[in-house]
Amino acid sequence: MDTFLDLQKKEVINAIDGTRLGFVSNIDIDIEKGIVTAIRIPSSSKVFNLFGKTEDHIINWDRIKKIGDDIILID
Repeated sequence: MDTFLDLQKKEVINAIDGTRLGFVSNIDIDIEKGIVTAIRIPSSSKVFNLFGKTEDHIINWDRIKKIGDDIILID
């Protein structure tokens, strides 16, 4: 089992076209069910919202196909 800190060190790659999306910055958790529902990757664009934070790419947990030693593959 990987910890959140372990996930942050893994690069997320699209298994279909090989696109490198970046590294995990955060996770979404369903507290009531006790499960991770998504991972977040910082957007490569410099678009800022009203609070000055970058928008994240949200990748639903069911899109994750494999978590390896160094990478996370998604479809």
